[in-house]
Amino acid sequence: MMEEDQTNIVVFPFMAQGHIIPFLALALHLESKLRRLPNLTITFLNTPLNIAKLHSSLPPSTALRLVELPFRPSDHGLPPDADNTNALPYPLVARLLHASTSLRGPFRDLLLGLVAGGRKPLCVIADIFFGWTATVCRELGIFHAVFSGASGFGLACYYSLWVNLPHWKKPDAVEFSLPDFQEGSPVHVSQLPLTILEADGTDEWSVFQASNLSAWADSNGILFNTVAEFDGVGLSYFRRKLGVEVWPVGPVLLSEKNRRSTTPSRPDGASPEQCTAWLDTKPPKSVLYVSFGSMNTLTAPHMMELATALESSGRDFLWVVRPPVGHDINAEFDAGAWLPEGFERRTAGRGLLVERWAPQAEILAHGAVAAFLTHCGWNSVLEALSNGVPLLGWPMAAEQFFNASLLEGGGVGACLEVARGRSGEVRAEALREKIETAMGETERGREMRRRAREARDMIQSALRDDAAARGSSVRALDEFIDAAMSAMAESRNGPKISNGDASIPREQISTSV
Repeated sequence: MMEEDQTNIVVFPFMAQGHIIPFLALALHLESKLRRLPNLTITFLNTPLNIAKLHSSLPPSTALRLVELPFRPSDHGLPPDADNTNALPYPLVARLLHASTSLRGPFRDLLLGLVAGGRKPLCVIADIFFGWTATVCRELGIFHAVFSGASGFGLACYYSLWVNLPHWKKPDAVEFSLPDFQEGSPVHVSQLPLTILEADGTDEWSVFQASNLSAWADSNGILFNTVAEFDGVGLSYFRRKLGVEVWPVGPVLLSEKNRRSTTPSRPDGASPEQCTAWLDTKPPKSVLYVSFGSMNTLTAPHMMELATALESSGRDFLWVVRPPVGHDINAEFDAGAWLPEGFERRTAGRGLLVERWAPQAEILAHGAVAAFLTHCGWNSVLEALSNGVPLLGWPMAAEQFFNASLLEGGGVGACLEVARGRSGEVRAEALREKIETAMGETERGREMRRRAREARDMIQSALRDDAAARGSSVRALDEFIDAAMSAMAESRNGPKISNGDASIPREQISTSV
């Protein structure tokens, strides 16, 4: 039996930087939230290469414990360094998803070992792609939550599309309704991620998601890195669809210090100091920040059109550039090949090109930034809205298309979609006009800026935690911890699993810290 003053929380993200970072932010947030607990341990699980990278970059922590689960990519027909989607070409991502199910045995063995050693986890928090962890935890009597780094609305549309595959049933239609989520309907064919567009129910992605999503029903609930005040419609879908608890606890974001320490060294990227020094030379609310995240890039023709639009707009811009589709996006950027001839010379002074990585949180917090042209990845969205920065949306994949819908017309109103996906025609003049709409003194631009400030205020209110008031996200996290504690207390008097049981006295944990 474990001592009564020990608490262990297990967190387990999928092997992708866009999943690992939100989980790391959540783990550090939980550490801060529960810092008064003696002998708190947060066990962070992943595969060997990802754990090795975290070991080399994480700030000192008394609670965070990094643990490897055995995984050999080459056993699954993957390159030997393919522990992370960053190292994979897109067609192999589905293979990594299927390969990740091989972690089920080691994961179960680890939990059994913790229980046998008197350290039964208070809870397991696992990735949206690790539905099987919910089934394992239910078998072992361990409280489980799915953690989504996506918005409730975006994930609801994404989930419903996979469950229903409406485009496959109506192959000639250009719009589809979501039979179990009318609030997200209609969906246009141009909003379908490539994986869903090509899905027919028998392909690799369909087979994986059929098993993965159905297992969510075994979970005790879903944690969302979002804010209830502007994302309630999507959250309600999961309460209705799965009949589980939903806890909107966001934004949970890495501090700038932790963000920098966990970002791989990029000698060609710009330091926070370099970007800040350049932004310091610009007037307030004058700069367009352009970045499409760590996993996305434009086609070469689209890149040319965007460059032409930026040049003709006359606006200052900071653009994080990556090689276009069809090239290694982590390779050196060849401006001479992929941008209009003379572009850098003609935009010198008012434009700053940064290769592959920039300190996004610091950039978005800078007073010179007026708007953010983004792929609408939810982490990026939260960083922007936390600073009251309006968005120009160019969604690329997954649920990003539906994040853009939520942001533009779903009650947030702080976004203007400028393009969609990697296919289709994109014209520089149309891009320039939308940049001017968002950044200029237009009625739409003023409204976007007002709504972005409102979203910022909602976020600040949701995170408020003082004697006068506790925000919705603070209360939701307390409710999650309380639910896990209640389940642990009940397990002391309930059936024991074969390898032993352990518990934490409820009275020893205060969730209002």
